Amino acid sequence: MKRVTGIGGIFFHAKDPVALRAWYKRHLGIDVQEWGGTAFTWTDDTGNPTGGTTVWSIFGGDSNHFAPSTSSFMVNYRVEDLTSLLEALRNEGCHVLEKTDDSEYGKFGWVIDPEGNKIELWQPPPGQ
Repeated sequence: MKRVTGIGGIFFHAKDPVALRAWYKRHLGIDVQEWGGTAFTWTDDTGNPTGGTTVWSIFGGDSNHFAPSTSSFMVNYRVEDLTSLLEALRNEGCHVLEKTDDSEYGKFGWVIDPEGNKIELWQPPPGQ
């Protein structure tokens, strides 16, 4: 079974998310959208889209999106079979959170690494 197939997103907290988003937009040219982030389209060597994206987003420091972790970041990894991977991680003794989500954006599950960082696992919907 393949486990991680790519990075689906990078999320982090900021003391002043509005100012930090503006800094990234001005100085690094990241096209930060009103929702607080952007989606980078995957391309091949010639610049043609290949069907995937990586989301980049800044959350306010008061967000509980990373809970129960107290880390200031969370990485979202793309996976092919979320259910099987979560089962394998449980069998290996990993701290897998019981909650999962299934939405139009795909299936999501979470695991806490040995240093207490919350990791998001994402199985994109078919065709993505």
